Amino acid sequence: MISRRQFLTIGGLSLTTFGFVERVLSQSKEKMLPKIKEMVKGIEPLSRSDYEARQEKARHLMADLGIDGLFLTPSPNLLYFTGVQWGRSERTFGALLNRKKEPIWVCPSFELERAKELIPSHQEIRTWEEHESPFALIAGIMKDLGVSKGKLALGPTVRFFVYFGLRQDAPHLEITNGAAVTEGCRGIKSAKEIKYMDLANRITKLAYQESFKHLHEGMTQRELADYVRQAHQEMGVTGGGWPQFGPSSSFPHGSRKPRSLKRGDIVLIDGGCSVQGYRSDVTRTIVFGKASAKQIKLWNIVRQAQQAAYRAVRPGVTCEEIDQAARRVIEEAGFGPDYKYFSHRLGHGIGMEGHEYPYLVRGNKLKLQPGMTFSNEPGIYIHGEFGVRTEDCFVVTEDGYRVLGGMETVSISQPFAVD
Repeated sequence: MISRRQFLTIGGLSLTTFGFVERVLSQSKEKMLPKIKEMVKGIEPLSRSDYEARQEKARHLMADLGIDGLFLTPSPNLLYFTGVQWGRSERTFGALLNRKKEPIWVCPSFELERAKELIPSHQEIRTWEEHESPFALIAGIMKDLGVSKGKLALGPTVRFFVYFGLRQDAPHLEITNGAAVTEGCRGIKSAKEIKYMDLANRITKLAYQESFKHLHEGMTQRELADYVRQAHQEMGVTGGGWPQFGPSSSFPHGSRKPRSLKRGDIVLIDGGCSVQGYRSDVTRTIVFGKASAKQIKLWNIVRQAQQAAYRAVRPGVTCEEIDQAARRVIEEAGFGPDYKYFSHRLGHGIGMEGHEYPYLVRGNKLKLQPGMTFSNEPGIYIHGEFGVRTEDCFVVTEDGYRVLGGMETVSISQPFAVD
């Protein structure tokens, strides 16, 4: 069994194979930022075999669910399965994944040459002219696959005009929700995906750590955000953070009111970056100057709630049980009932999107599996005074969890451990 303090191994490939964490942790503070920038430049991208493995897993899930085709339009789902990024518009473009062959593409005729630049040359592209129906074209593909009256699933982000167009021009097809396939594949991360997220979370934590050195009285929230953005950029990624000072921290997603920093203010910052298209999400709460007894008390309760959630994490436990473990700590400390002060779910899935399936929330009875990745972000918000939230992302391992990017928080005055 792999402990939560070891690196997750999936399919026989361990993160230690990449040498990623060891190389980061071995660096002195002065050398760490340049080293990470070098690692971002040299990181191994997704390959054709990665996309083929994803499509094969989708075919297996489709067979299990009796789905004959899965149509994906421009979205993270299309990018996940094909590597093709395309802008959304009123003109239908997408890939029809199926159980018999490689994806078949649907494309406006005048976009064909541009599409060929992105789509593997051996994959079929079918086109439609401006006066023609792309939905009839999709029906024709299903007919050629031998499933003219089959079940066609739509990706969960496919827009309604596509659904209604298919109902009109392909009434013989059974239209269903494809979320079970897309989420079933994307919900479990590969070792390579976890590597990207490990590095992304590490970078964001280092960016915060560097930016906190520049706090000064009178500083605006925008100034601190600029430091965070620049620190990410110095490490070779695009990223940022959204700071809230003082009473603005009592809004879970921040207030629109601009504030300047004063002694004794809470500083709450939430943000992230992307490595190879995979996201980080980190929140830290500190105090500029000396923390009050109340600020320390709430910070400690929130940290205890986060740790209680971690202790509950293991394969087979339901998502809602993780939320309950954290919420119980906050309620028993006198900040209940229910959502009164801890006003949101505990966490969300994370990967290609900052918020994605599945979610750590009451009512979600989905059981955790190794390779699932989540945020763990309990908070207490006292409107008009201040709020406290601590957030790290983690991956479910065979016997527990591992925090992505390390550098867990220690205290209100020490937002990052020295790993």
